[in-house]
Amino acid sequence: MPNKTNTGRPDGRRVIEAQRPNKKKRMSKKARRRKKRRIILAVEIVILLIVVIMLYAWSKLGKIDFNDIGETEKNALDKKTEKMLSGYQNIALFGLDNRDNGNLEKGRSDTIMVASINNDTKEVHLISVYRDTMLDIDGEGTYRKCNAAYNDGPANAINMLNRNLDLDIEDYVTCDFTALADVVDAIGGVEIDVDSEEQFWINEYYMRETQEFTGRKTSKVETGLVNLDGVQAVCYCRIRYTAGGDFGRASRQREVLSKIIEKAKQADAGTINKLIDAVFPKISTSFTASELVGLAGAYKDYTLSDTSGFPFDKCTGDFGSGSVDVPCTLESNVRKLYQILYNETDYEPSEKVQEISEAIVKRTGKDEDDALDYGF
Repeated sequence: MPNKTNTGRPDGRRVIEAQRPNKKKRMSKKARRRKKRRIILAVEIVILLIVVIMLYAWSKLGKIDFNDIGETEKNALDKKTEKMLSGYQNIALFGLDNRDNGNLEKGRSDTIMVASINNDTKEVHLISVYRDTMLDIDGEGTYRKCNAAYNDGPANAINMLNRNLDLDIEDYVTCDFTALADVVDAIGGVEIDVDSEEQFWINEYYMRETQEFTGRKTSKVETGLVNLDGVQAVCYCRIRYTAGGDFGRASRQREVLSKIIEKAKQADAGTINKLIDAVFPKISTSFTASELVGLAGAYKDYTLSDTSGFPFDKCTGDFGSGSVDVPCTLESNVRKLYQILYNETDYEPSEKVQEISEAIVKRTGKDEDDALDYGF
């Protein structure tokens, strides 16, 4: 008589039913193994992609001349000023015409700028330091045009800026003069309002030479709002014989750089790649590769808030070493610099700046009452 617990079914059926849960477990393990393999494969693909991207980025960065300049010199500043400066990153930007010496480690810097970055807001203020400004270029009382400081290398040029302007610059970026043409061409040109005087100097004075040393051709420039190509933009930035002289030229350089930043922020990946390929081989910098990647990764977050030229109050004259730009005075100009960059209205320049300022007044006889309005 069959067992009631078997419900009239043979024992074999009961055994099979008892085994079914185990069979489900075996299938679940297989599924988990397949899923795990898929996850591992996906992770491997992601890792491979990251490696490829890193290698690609490194191949680009490998074109840059990385230059460890060591620790830079800074003036003795009070604790309040040091704390305030810690909220900013100040970077020296130099533009060289290196056709003669073939490298970016020496020469006169035709362009000298300081990019002051507010670390919290990502706002950037560009300051042009007029290349003919009389400053202490070596810390030993040599008062000459400040663009001569780069003759002894970028570290000396940075120290010159820190010494005369009470800044805390530790890093620099230098580019070859022809890099500007490459950048402008890569982004499709920059729109500039060209007047008749500027048109004359571009077409009749700078164009031929600029075409020769950049190795590219261009056409004559018209007046009005014009989309300048690379060669034309370089010509525009070199003009110094219109009203304002070197002050006007520095203003044009800041204008072109502002236009470049504006367009670069809107550029697609292909355009940025062209930019990198064109410019990186013509750059020297004290930044490390990882630091550059960090800065570049956040470039769209930065906003150019304003541009200015230093010294703000000035005059020109010949004081034994050719025509120079005289800060009237250096001390008062540094006060104004701190007000513009850091909103410090009661800044007291360091003893070093005061010492340099007094020496310049003594050499030139020019003080605050001698400042002239050049329109820049």
